[in-house]
Amino acid sequence: LLFFFAGIVVNGLINISISTIEKRYELNSSLTGLISASYDIAFCILSLFVSFFGERGHKPRWLAFSAFMLGLGSLMFSLPHFSSGKYHYGAKLEDTCQIPGTSSANFTCSASTKSSLRNYLYVFILGQLLLGVGGTPLYTLGTAFIDDSVPKHKSSLYIGIGYAMSLLGPAIGYVLGGQLLNIYIDIQIPERQDATYTKMDQDDPRWLGAWWIAFLACFFAIWLLIIPFSCFPKHLPGTAKIQAEKISETHNDGSEALVETKNIGKSFKDFPVALLILLKNPVLMSLIIASSSEALVATGFATFLPKFIENQFGKTSSFSATLGGLVLIPAAALGQIISGILVSKCKMDCKSIIKFMISTCSVALLLNTVFLFAKCGNEPFAGVSETYNGTGMLYNLTAPCNANCRCLRSMYYPVCGRDEVQYFSPCFAGCASHLFNNGKKMYRNCSCIGKPERENGSEDFIYEAVPGKCPTQCKFLPLFLTFFFFAVVFTFMAVTPTTVAILRCVPDKQRSFALGVQSVFLRLLGTIPGPILFGVAIDNSCTLWDINECKTKGACWVYDNERMAYLLMGISAACKIITIIFVVMAVCLYKPPPASAALSQKDSEMVSAIH
Repeated sequence: LLFFFAGIVVNGLINISISTIEKRYELNSSLTGLISASYDIAFCILSLFVSFFGERGHKPRWLAFSAFMLGLGSLMFSLPHFSSGKYHYGAKLEDTCQIPGTSSANFTCSASTKSSLRNYLYVFILGQLLLGVGGTPLYTLGTAFIDDSVPKHKSSLYIGIGYAMSLLGPAIGYVLGGQLLNIYIDIQIPERQDATYTKMDQDDPRWLGAWWIAFLACFFAIWLLIIPFSCFPKHLPGTAKIQAEKISETHNDGSEALVETKNIGKSFKDFPVALLILLKNPVLMSLIIASSSEALVATGFATFLPKFIENQFGKTSSFSATLGGLVLIPAAALGQIISGILVSKCKMDCKSIIKFMISTCSVALLLNTVFLFAKCGNEPFAGVSETYNGTGMLYNLTAPCNANCRCLRSMYYPVCGRDEVQYFSPCFAGCASHLFNNGKKMYRNCSCIGKPERENGSEDFIYEAVPGKCPTQCKFLPLFLTFFFFAVVFTFMAVTPTTVAILRCVPDKQRSFALGVQSVFLRLLGTIPGPILFGVAIDNSCTLWDINECKTKGACWVYDNERMAYLLMGISAACKIITIIFVVMAVCLYKPPPASAALSQKDSEMVSAIH
């Protein structure tokens, strides 16, 4: 349950809320990538010490502390909503063309116009740091506690179930969070008296969903787990017998004898020596670097896959988030469980496990090519991807047809013209008036909109533009999701075997500490740079930024889809290749224990049979 709720918050709700938080608190993708990375920064700093001291401590009590901090972090993450006031989506956003001489709102830059919302970035970072403190004992001591308490050949199955729960959590988080994004951020949609306003719906680009509700619910649920964890004994019944039957598969470099003879790990003075023993283990370090490379891609996509679907295939935020979760999370959980069962049923030894990882990573690399053929071109956008019927310039929203309209760059309200071209707002489309047809708002007298390519009869004279983005012509979404699903399955089929191989190739008394060392490298080389690198790549593909009257850059409105796809494919493929190289190195460097250990393993199996 703790794996499950930690997964809901850390890898589900936060990822699904990123797009909404960006718009609400005026952040770009690089900054929200920093929010995602903050969890791992805390995890990275603490995991060595927690895993070293917790190895001989009371692990269930450490897990009670974990539950306390995870709940507190979840509460902290929701607080900005309550202190930032009501969401104001601006004045006269659906601005039509204002001919000189008519009255219109006058927007000028002043010190008060500059928003303080960006300062909430630090509250989100603090919330993530608290979640990181809570996650550290769970993923290091919790995993080692499971391994302590079950027979060796069943360990991969139990760890696979635990990790699968930590992935089922995000699946629930994505679906639950996606549904909550259909509720308005302040619950009650404000009624406007001004005739220039229309009531917002979910298709409006200014719509923000109630991202904060699920964080509060998880805060209460996680804190309920503190009580049972506090009541567990230090060792579960039967642990001593299970430990006596386990046979070492430690990499044969003399480290196990050193740990046993010098009794390393009793005090803090042993910390540097214990760390050095693990850092000098070539098999362990190869596996750690391989898993870090995979983690970089996994966290990058976990954070930004909903945003990728939203922009690449023209879907809404809530639908993209739900779809991303329904593909990403079940695939990851399935991969974990399949690999756990295969390793357990085939009773693979350490070397066989590492060879198994090479095959899964190679298949994932081949499936990664989906980005090359299932990408979408950009829909026509006046002033961004094409000119205004041959007038004006690219990357300039102002053209001769709207030059006298006094349009505001800060008011993004896209409309789709009857020529199937998207415009930044009714004003930039040169629309002078609007009407309601069957309850739907439509614009007419639009000086920038050309004649449609195909005639629709008399309907052409009723309207020239409708609110919202133009429907996408790209039909590759099912193909992309199918290939991506299997790419994720094969990627995560290496996760449980990696953990089991790490537990096997180090001395028994250093298993928690080895997971702590892996956590540090996993964060430093994988999950910290992952969202930041993906965020920078996505920002790099932006073609239209939100710029207010004070010339302050906010979130991105429009992306170059092909550039985004190629950048993400490049990062992902490079990381997969690095993973395969280091897993191959681990196989070549691994030395099994001497023959006497194999003999004693047979004895152990006989003892198990007698029991």
